[in-house]
Amino acid sequence: MSIPKLLTLCIIQQNDKVLLGLKKRGFGVGRWNGFGGKVNKDESIEQAAIRELDEEVGLHPLVLSKVGVMEFDFVDNPGIMEAHIFKITKFSGLPQESEEMKPQWFDVNKIPYSEMWSSDIYWLPLLLADKKFKGEFLFDRASDAEYSAKIISHKINEVEEL
Repeated sequence: MSIPKLLTLCIIQQNDKVLLGLKKRGFGVGRWNGFGGKVNKDESIEQAAIRELDEEVGLHPLVLSKVGVMEFDFVDNPGIMEAHIFKITKFSGLPQESEEMKPQWFDVNKIPYSEMWSSDIYWLPLLLADKKFKGEFLFDRASDAEYSAKIISHKINEVEEL
């Protein structure tokens, strides 16, 4: 069994709005998502979340709350991606477009789930309801602008602690 690839994902919520980014290149291109990416070997998961948020949208979290851990795997390219999910309600800076992401605020009742990863509709409502969760998703292959990954199997549970 291989070591999971550690990733971060930050979702920014302000009252009834959520800030998402349209992925402009790389893995998941053409999909709305939170902000995050790979954890470098010389940094903690929290440090990676802060760095990625700054690189992708120019924001700095004032409060970084870990709310979820999700494992994603792909039939066509096995290897677990372990995503540590953070909710941010307080930050400094103004959202700025980067080479990788185009940010946009969405009303919590108008989140574009059909243009996101197919797993997001399972866990994002838990995050918005201030729940903690763990889960696993197996996809056929990665999503991109033209293709929405099909979920082969999944499980997700609310937890008290992470």
